[in-house]
Amino acid sequence: MKNEGKASTGSSVGAVRPQDTGVRQLGPRSGGAARPRTFAEHARRGKLARRSVPIAQHADWDRETKRRDPIGLLEEQAQSRVPELIPIRYGRMLVSPFSYFRGAALPMAADLASTPHTGIDVQLCGDAHMSNFGVFGSPERHLVFDVNDFDETAPGPWEWDVKRLAASLEISAREHEYPRKKRTQIVRHAVRSYRETMRELSRVSMMSVWYAHLDMEEILPRFSSLLDPKKTPMIWKAITNARAHDSHQAVDKLCHSKGGELRIIHDPPLVVPVEEFIGEVDPKTTSDALTRIIRSYRRTLQPDLRHLFEHYKFAHLARKVVGVGSVGTEAWIALFLARDDGTPLFLQIKEAQPSVLERFTSKSMFSNHGHRVVAGQRLMQAASDIFLGWERFEWDGEERDYYFRQLRDWKGSVDVDGMTPAGMDVWGRMCGWTLARAHARSGDRIAIGAYMGKSEAFETAVAEFADRYADVNEVDYRLLKSAVANGRLIAVSGL
Repeated sequence: MKNEGKASTGSSVGAVRPQDTGVRQLGPRSGGAARPRTFAEHARRGKLARRSVPIAQHADWDRETKRRDPIGLLEEQAQSRVPELIPIRYGRMLVSPFSYFRGAALPMAADLASTPHTGIDVQLCGDAHMSNFGVFGSPERHLVFDVNDFDETAPGPWEWDVKRLAASLEISAREHEYPRKKRTQIVRHAVRSYRETMRELSRVSMMSVWYAHLDMEEILPRFSSLLDPKKTPMIWKAITNARAHDSHQAVDKLCHSKGGELRIIHDPPLVVPVEEFIGEVDPKTTSDALTRIIRSYRRTLQPDLRHLFEHYKFAHLARKVVGVGSVGTEAWIALFLARDDGTPLFLQIKEAQPSVLERFTSKSMFSNHGHRVVAGQRLMQAASDIFLGWERFEWDGEERDYYFRQLRDWKGSVDVDGMTPAGMDVWGRMCGWTLARAHARSGDRIAIGAYMGKSEAFETAVAEFADRYADVNEVDYRLLKSAVANGRLIAVSGL
């Protein structure tokens, strides 16, 4: 893709390099300016940015701004995806304005590229809407709350993630028909949580930032006054049910016994075993190819985890449709069984295409987009999946990049549809805290904190932006409905 409407990133802070595994390398600012060294110099950088980009400008969104056709952008994305799955994607986006928003990361990236920003970069999630945060198990077997989707991760302006999170809260709150005052309050509280956390982290050591995380033991006291089980039932449900979401549960749901062996079910078009795609190909040829892929993936794991992975043998593979925005990319689930007692391990093998941010910032420095996703995830998360890895291989005559992770590892996500106002308020604050911590690991946390300052001006501006962008999202949602109605796009609903 051509780079168009690029953001003029004023710093390479937070960029991850192809040769590393998630550790950032800090470089000089563009134009040869020296990188700040002292706390005062970092703070001065933030305050100078406030002069060139006044905080009030973050409210700016001109409804008359000339935009790329959002439906055209979705059609561009479809060109590199599995054709028979595209109607499912559109069908899922048609459910509601919020579901449309979830699948419209590219149109919003195009819009954000035209908005003011400070030129201070971080490692972005790239799709930081409220449903891309959740609970999962850390390697130490603690339940932690963190960002959980990194398909679009890339270096870029820190404001973009904040605005996507804020807009998602406003859009979801509208669907719940919360009063305008309550919607604004929810958004402001989330952005305030981001601002206050960033300023808090700017006053501690980088080592403290690196170890900061939000596990259940920390969530309960930090948000105890807000986490009322009667007022926030969906959050408590996500927390209490998370430990049950593991490979054993996945086997119960996705597998059956065939000839005395576990096999993944055939439930087209959402779950389709690999043998349905290979036709007359010799089974041994397919088996040998899968063995080579797994061995190659294994080399991307840390040595101790390679040893752990060797205790499992491959059992079966199937394509599985996942998410909303991801529908149409190649996504597979692979079943492995422990060699000694048959304990299951489910891995997800997900295609990694170029980030939607890339055309508006800069080309990825990774030759493999699966590696980009893994490196970005390790940089942003406090604790990452031990089986994260990547590979490139050819399927159906076309070479694609993939990343590997556990399908379910104590994963818990909130039911957005069932959220109460109090629940959404708490969830937004947790998301704001987590996003600030993630950005502080890669960007100039002191400068960002100094830029936002002590006042509530930043959350006021971003809440106004969110309100305006929610209007735009509703228009785009209607455009999608019209495109399906007039035959420009084909959608399949209910899947």
